[in-house]
Amino acid sequence: MCTLQLALLQVFFLMVPEGVWPQSSSSPSGAVPTPSDSSLEGSETPWPVPGISTVGPTVVTHSAPGNGTIDLFPVLPICVCDLTPGTCDVNCCCDKDCYLLHPRTVFSFCLPGSVRSSSWMCVDDSLIFRSNSPFPSGVFMDSNGIRQFCVHVNNSKLNYFQKLQKVNATHFEALATEFGGGSFTSTFQTQSPPPHYRAGDPILTYFPKWSVISLLRQPAGIGAGGLCAESNPAGFLESKSTTCARFFKNLTSSCTLDPALNAASYYNFTVLKVPKGVTDLQNMKFQVPVTLVSQAGSPLLSGNTCQNVVSQVIYEIETNGTFGIQKVSVSFGQTNLTVEPGTSLQQHFLIRFTAFQQSTAASLTGPRSGNPGYVFGKPLLALTGDISDSMTLLQSQGDGICSVKRHEVQFGMNAVSGCKLRLEKVDCSHLRQEIYETLHGKTSPEYVAIFGNADPAQKSEWTRILSRNCSVSAMYCISCCVIPVSLEIQVLWAYVGLQSNPQAHVSGARFLYQCQSIKDYQQVTEVTLTTVVTFVDITQKPEPPRGQPRIDWKLPFDFFFPFKVVFSRGVDSQKGPASPILILCLIVLGVLKLETK
Repeated sequence: MCTLQLALLQVFFLMVPEGVWPQSSSSPSGAVPTPSDSSLEGSETPWPVPGISTVGPTVVTHSAPGNGTIDLFPVLPICVCDLTPGTCDVNCCCDKDCYLLHPRTVFSFCLPGSVRSSSWMCVDDSLIFRSNSPFPSGVFMDSNGIRQFCVHVNNSKLNYFQKLQKVNATHFEALATEFGGGSFTSTFQTQSPPPHYRAGDPILTYFPKWSVISLLRQPAGIGAGGLCAESNPAGFLESKSTTCARFFKNLTSSCTLDPALNAASYYNFTVLKVPKGVTDLQNMKFQVPVTLVSQAGSPLLSGNTCQNVVSQVIYEIETNGTFGIQKVSVSFGQTNLTVEPGTSLQQHFLIRFTAFQQSTAASLTGPRSGNPGYVFGKPLLALTGDISDSMTLLQSQGDGICSVKRHEVQFGMNAVSGCKLRLEKVDCSHLRQEIYETLHGKTSPEYVAIFGNADPAQKSEWTRILSRNCSVSAMYCISCCVIPVSLEIQVLWAYVGLQSNPQAHVSGARFLYQCQSIKDYQQVTEVTLTTVVTFVDITQKPEPPRGQPRIDWKLPFDFFFPFKVVFSRGVDSQKGPASPILILCLIVLGVLKLETK
């Protein structure tokens, strides 16, 4: 009976399901040999396992029939770690110069490639009663403290790489892609350009002479000195003005050689209507030539002067939605520079975008300052006759003298500006008229726009500017001249409409001139002028609701019910009605007593 049970156990071992056995590995993971008390036949000397410390002195194994001691980690015929001829390389278990029969008894470990790989198959030790395996086996302890029975499989195929397949031009790329990793040379992937420009996109240009694609540049100042940065690209639909400075060490050579000073360098190219034009540069329908509005000469060195130097560049670009750029025009401002050490030049660049094929009425109207209400910081619109323009104030040059250019009056922004006006020897009336024109501009504004989108043709959308000039009738000085020296522009504005979406509009405006009497005005060479702009908010918010909330007092149905319950205990029911009255009297007396104190 006992013999039959042992036979059944042997059969059970051989019929263990395949799923019980884990994947083969070089060694049992985290398992260590444990002592095993067994009288099994054919036990061998225990063998070491890489990375595993032996816990017990012996490991029970079964040797193959007819074999002696089995070397579990035989050395390799090609010793890859034998790098020092005639010397024992440490931890190189296959180095014949070490003359070691069992290298693991001397070395702490064997270098990779110095021993053959091994494969172990393990199951829980409780499933095994007896092992009939012809391969080396043993009981190990894993990292969780569970005993594992492992068999070392002697499969020679595990020690060799697969046979290489022949590589030819047909599947070379497939193998390189399948097994290849990162590469220093990246594959260039061409992306098709977008069909049209988007706001902020750089504008593409093409130089037919050199077949070069570039970008439309708008030099801008950088750093504390505002030096010109040539690489600043112009953005599509972004109207912008920039200013920068150039300094010349040798203007004699830069005058004719520096392309930044030559007007031709700003229009000797074409502009691509849409980005996809780069795919067909020979097709002229994708290219827009730059039209020269004003004639500009080339720089010329004449004696000690460099003539026709570009000081201002203005691009006018007309666009038509997704159809791209339809027209590009450029105009220049030029100046002369004196050739001297440290000569500098300040250049202005302006790019304006407008809609293509505008109507005549729309073309006469400038940009809106709001729609409908004014936007803070936008120009305050003024009307003179039928012409709408921005209201302006004084602007000075670097030396403080009044400039021909003027600052725009920005809605909601209080401002003060001043300058010195050089007087000419004219009579008093002409002098007074000249100063008036300097203070309010060549033409005096008559109306101011009520809303930011006022139409010059609709007079109802404009309010007249009140003006108070200087009074000269009360002057008794014959040699005196009364002239205006200051202009204060007062603008009353308010919010109208919904509080959730308020619209700012101008309620009224007036010009107040402050005058001064000058004696012997023929001897005066200059006068200081000042312009002040003030905005006054007269917004009236709606009144709050007049109705006050009503207090709805809610008292119990029978206020004296608690008192009735308390005083009715042990009291005759006939005296019950008197108890509430008594309590009420006590409360009233207590209140009166507190008031008398």
